[in-house]
Amino acid sequence: LGGVPIRACVTPIAAVAGQAIATIEAMQDDPVGKAVQDAWVRHDVPQCGYCQSGQVMSAVALLRTNRRPLDGDIDNAMSGNLCRCGTYQR
Repeated sequence: LGGVPIRACVTPIAAVAGQAIATIEAMQDDPVGKAVQDAWVRHDVPQCGYCQSGQVMSAVALLRTNRRPLDGDIDNAMSGNLCRCGTYQR
């Protein structure tokens, strides 16, 4: 939402009316989003797929604001994503 990742599962549509929303489908047209998606595939990151959209969107948001994140930056940016298959710990 406006370049900041939000949780769609708890955000009522009325709260975002009239605002710019980008979904995972729009990432292929975004240079940072495309680079992240390409790296995701190249490095075989996906597991079950449940959390992948959120993981990609969080990574893209981080890299748009911080081109050289430290481990703590990455941990903080990615910590809000839920993994159902248990492959990725918070």
